[in-house]
Amino acid sequence: MFKKINTFVTKHQLFKKDQTVIVGLSGGPDSLFLLHYLVTIKNSYNLKLIAVHLDHEWRKNSNQDVIFCKKICAEFKVPFTSKKLSELSIHIKPSGSKEQDARKARRYFFEQIAKEHDADAIALAQHKDDQEETFFIRLLRGASLTGLCGMWPKKGLYIRPLLTTSKKEIVTWLNKHHINYLIDPTNISDDFLRNRIRNKLIPTINEIDPRFSGTLAKTMQRLQQTENFLKRLTIQTFDHIAQLDEKKIYIINKKDFLMLDPILQYRILVHWLTKEKVPFPITQGFLDEIIRFLKQPENKIHTIAQDWHIVKKQNIFYIQT
Repeated sequence: MFKKINTFVTKHQLFKKDQTVIVGLSGGPDSLFLLHYLVTIKNSYNLKLIAVHLDHEWRKNSNQDVIFCKKICAEFKVPFTSKKLSELSIHIKPSGSKEQDARKARRYFFEQIAKEHDADAIALAQHKDDQEETFFIRLLRGASLTGLCGMWPKKGLYIRPLLTTSKKEIVTWLNKHHINYLIDPTNISDDFLRNRIRNKLIPTINEIDPRFSGTLAKTMQRLQQTENFLKRLTIQTFDHIAQLDEKKIYIINKKDFLMLDPILQYRILVHWLTKEKVPFPITQGFLDEIIRFLKQPENKIHTIAQDWHIVKKQNIFYIQT
């Protein structure tokens, strides 16, 4: 199993020598398996591992999970740090999804620890089954091509070495080696969309066609290849129609922009606003509103966020703060 993971890790260059890696550790089978794997390859890459655990305080005895994780890390001689959700200095606006809000909190905590230790990567234990579930969650919520690509092996600080490893393989390996792990009851409850997809939808699809898992993996691989091509095309096109002035502001040719295919217009807007570090919601409505504004012939100013405006003059537009 580890050889297969090593092949995936090497292909996507997930590790380099002498890195500091933050490891998300819940105590469940997935994260525990990931920790075992990382300890195995630790010396090969001379990695410094730091395990982190966020106690969401969803259960009265959740502190037992912290104790379990701390004990495991002590056995491996891996530094361990944990914190309660109520102790985080962050306010998360409720999204209506408890699972999504918890994920935001974890990421905030992981990135905080990564910054403290000047870490090179944050390793997460999401696996092949998680990838399938993520695809359907995003499909149901009307995701774009970018969303349907699912989770990437490497994106920013985050790395996911287990994306080609199934849950069954993980649990089988742990049981074979008599390794205890925690079971979170929230992973079973159908109160969460992900669990309903895991427990009902995917088993039904597998009954219909047992080839589903393999074909979906190939489909998502092709989607990611398409996404990478469109990213390159977006950057090339943006560099062609935009110029950086002496004030380090991007000046975009409006005529050239409006002649582009709508799909490319959307992508260039996201790329542009991201480069200008503008806080904005990535929604279809928001992008459509900007394009409608740019199509108007008059010279105008359009507010897109507090203290952020798009200025349109003659045949150019740019950001003004």
